[in-house]
Amino acid sequence: MKVVITGGSGMVGRGVLLECLDHEKISEVISIGRSEIDLSHPKLTQIVHKDFLDYSSIKEQLKGVDAAYLNMGISAVGLSEAQYKEITYDYTLALAKQLLELNPMMTCTYVSGVGTDSSEKGRTMWARVKGKTENDLLKLGFKKAFMFRPGTIIPLRGIKSKTNLYQFFYDYFMWLIKFFKLLFPKSIVNTTQIGLAMINVTLRGFDKKVLGPSDIQKAAK
Repeated sequence: MKVVITGGSGMVGRGVLLECLDHEKISEVISIGRSEIDLSHPKLTQIVHKDFLDYSSIKEQLKGVDAAYLNMGISAVGLSEAQYKEITYDYTLALAKQLLELNPMMTCTYVSGVGTDSSEKGRTMWARVKGKTENDLLKLGFKKAFMFRPGTIIPLRGIKSKTNLYQFFYDYFMWLIKFFKLLFPKSIVNTTQIGLAMINVTLRGFDKKVLGPSDIQKAAK
């Protein structure tokens, strides 16, 4: 398979990228980002792209794609709804539409999060925007599309969060996360599980379009 990944410099995207590079069924990985990531691999092609609303300049490199793993995201803290929507919704839909035009039989997966608002009418801004992103991706017409809603995520394989507050919590309170995982084992996933689950739903499908933590664990097996 040939796959496209966004957000490869972030915690979730990095986890997905590493699993794709290791997987025997994946022959080529295209990572799209604003700058190169510090990783080299025979399967990996990095595309440095600046305009996330227009992908026409890299169309040729996006042909023959079997799956897109869309992990691009940002914290809503300090952003207006318009600013957050552009990065979260507009960038994602622009790429999804371009990929679908070129590869009508491909699979699309998108990472949102627990609490995403499918009604698009709730009081929480980020949840509304994520809900609209999910809904519109599902409506685009991909052969298969899956929305991933992880809750608490444990980073593995040396992965760090780009969000300083999150990384501080991982550095000093990982023991607490692991304790909660013992109490609620189906509520917490790790970066490896997310990556494997994305690959597996591409290869064999899944019985749900929207996957919560326990579904992600199931799909990863």
